Amino acid sequence: MNDRQEPYAQDPYARQPLVYGYDAYGQPVYRPDAPERVYDQYGQPVQPVAQQHQSVQQQPVPQQGYGYGHGGHDTGFDPYTAPEPQQQAQAQQQEWIPRQAGPPSYEEQGAAEEHAGEPEPRAAQDAPEYRTEQFSFIEEPDEDSEDVIDWLKFSESRTERRDERKRKGRNRYIALAVVLVLALGGLGAYLWLGGSGGKKGPAVAAGAQKRDVIVVHLRQTKGGGSSTALLVDNATTNKGTTVLLPNTLAVGKDGGGSTTLGKSVQDDGTGATRDALNTLLGADIKGSWRLDTPYLENLVELVGGIAVDTDTDVPGAKTGDTPLVRRGAAQDLSGQMAVAYATHRGAGEAPDKQLARFGQVMQAVLKKVSGEPAAATRTVESLAQIPDPSLSVEQLGASLAHLAALAKKGSYVTTALPVQADGTLSEQATGSVVKDVLGGTVHKTDKNAAPRVSVKNATGGKTASGAAQVTLVNGGYTVVDAGTAGAAEAASAVTYADDGRAAEAGEVAKTLGLPAGAVKKAKGAPNADVTVVLGKDYKG
Repeated sequence: MNDRQEPYAQDPYARQPLVYGYDAYGQPVYRPDAPERVYDQYGQPVQPVAQQHQSVQQQPVPQQGYGYGHGGHDTGFDPYTAPEPQQQAQAQQQEWIPRQAGPPSYEEQGAAEEHAGEPEPRAAQDAPEYRTEQFSFIEEPDEDSEDVIDWLKFSESRTERRDERKRKGRNRYIALAVVLVLALGGLGAYLWLGGSGGKKGPAVAAGAQKRDVIVVHLRQTKGGGSSTALLVDNATTNKGTTVLLPNTLAVGKDGGGSTTLGKSVQDDGTGATRDALNTLLGADIKGSWRLDTPYLENLVELVGGIAVDTDTDVPGAKTGDTPLVRRGAAQDLSGQMAVAYATHRGAGEAPDKQLARFGQVMQAVLKKVSGEPAAATRTVESLAQIPDPSLSVEQLGASLAHLAALAKKGSYVTTALPVQADGTLSEQATGSVVKDVLGGTVHKTDKNAAPRVSVKNATGGKTASGAAQVTLVNGGYTVVDAGTAGAAEAASAVTYADDGRAAEAGEVAKTLGLPAGAVKKAKGAPNADVTVVLGKDYKG
């Protein structure tokens, strides 16, 4: 047996206990009954485990040496434990994944136990020992990513600078607006105070004031009478006024001649009457409101009744009935009572008495109308009237609302336009109403338009005035009938107050056939540009 052992000692492939693999717990498995030489499935001899370790230490191989070597050389694994090709591919992929630090695996423990009983070559002992957990991947900085970061920072900074410029620009505009407002406010205060000393400057000229004027006609369905008033809303002075117009007021007619206000309302209608009043008074009347007595009754009921300081008793419909309206202060009037009081004219009373009662009722109604335009408009809509083309329901509602606000706070008055017996306007009385309330002396005809000519008959006859008016109308002038003078004049006169009307006054004299000496600068009718007084020398 020794003879057989000697060659085995020299032959590295002689029969000896061979480790051909490891079990599931990492322990080596020996084959004592192995043949003298052990071959793998490809017919290659299997090296002993000791020589496998030497070859592994001398040749650099991946840490997990699974799989077959190149060129068909033996890899040192038993064919019964060699991994399948798919496992080799997985092992090759796994060898590039750095292992995290931690306790060794079963395979590492088995290899360590196997190596513990064998001496390592000097080269292996001297070589530095590396372990997989000592390796880590270092991510090198990407130059492109740095460029992107720099660009983003640049874009953000540029956007911030642009936003900052916009913010500063807005602040400058706001500051400029504040400065302008303060400057204008200071200028306005300076002008209002007269420029020095804290004293108020001159009042705003009457003609320069902003007014909203509508004409209202109360028409009686029984008897056919009417009452007319102007509702004036002065936005400049923030005051409201009812101007009562007597029915005897003389107004012009289309085609020449004149008529009374009462007849114009009945015969010519609201539109023609409005135009005649504009011509006579020089007022800018924007619309007409026809308020028949049934609508006045409904209006009073819609606002919840009114309170009026009545100056007389108003009898009932039948003789002996209890008075419908009692005389007294703050009498509560229903719609029917308000109509009865507004249209009442006692026996022997002057027409202006009844007109004054109408003015009382209108001001009392305005105190009860809502000061909100929308609510006032709804009240007007509830009347179910057919509005005049010159004044829509919305416009009337807005006007009444503003007048109502003035009436509620006590900034509202009622006055009458004085009229002489012949229907003409008194110059002294007309100046205060037409100029101060209506601004008529300023609202004259435009210089480029035909002037208004006031014609007064002082010939002592009755037909001269009509003939003169027709002649002037045919000549393109607007005529204002000034009625008849109390006394006759020997010579005719054509006067003008504005130097810019001097030439026009001369043309009026020529049209009427009057001498040039009749033209002179003097104060004339306040509602006309040129005033003509026809004397006995006029030959119409």
